[in-house]
Amino acid sequence: MNAGTDRGRRVLRPANYHPGSPGKGVFEGATASGVHFAVMNLQGSIFMNTPSDPFHTADALLAQISAKVILVDFHAEATSEKCALGWHLDGRATAVLGTHTHIPTADERILPGGTAYQTDVGMSGPYDSIIGVEKDLVIRRFLTGMPGKFEAAKGNPKMCAALIACDPLTGRASTIQRIMLGE
Repeated sequence: MNAGTDRGRRVLRPANYHPGSPGKGVFEGATASGVHFAVMNLQGSIFMNTPSDPFHTADALLAQISAKVILVDFHAEATSEKCALGWHLDGRATAVLGTHTHIPTADERILPGGTAYQTDVGMSGPYDSIIGVEKDLVIRRFLTGMPGKFEAAKGNPKMCAALIACDPLTGRASTIQRIMLGE
C-alpha cells in the first residue's frame, strides 16, 4: 500500500455517513506489541441530521471486524441515544465513548458484558468557555436571538480523555478512568 493510500485510510469519519464521503468509518490496526484493535466512529441520529441509523450500522460493522479490542466513538447530541448504544453494544465492544457535547460526564462504568462506557469524554480546549467559544458571545446570542461571529476562547486549557484497561484476548474492559488534565 502506498503512503497516500495509507493516509486516506486513516481518515476516520462517522461510519453511518453516505458511502461516498471521504474517509472510513472503521480503522483496524495493531499496537507495537501486536494487539489487534479497531476504532469505529458513529454519529447519532437525534438532532444531528445523520443519513443512516447508528445502531444497525454498528451491528453490520461489528460482524466484519476481526479484532477483539474495539473502541466506539459515538458523536451524538442526546445522552439517551449514547446510553442506548452503550447498552446495545455491551459485550460486543470494548468501549463506547460519547463525544460532541464538550462536557465530561461522571458516569464512566463497566457494563455487565464488559464494555467500558462514558456518556461524554469532554473536550480538549479552553475550559472557561461555552463549548470552546468566548462566553460573552454565546450569552449575547441567547439573550438577543441574533446571530454573531463566535471566537475561540482562550485560557485554562484542559484535555479530557478516558483511560481503559482491557483483556486483549477477549476485548472485555476491566477498568475505565475519567481524566482531565490542564491548568
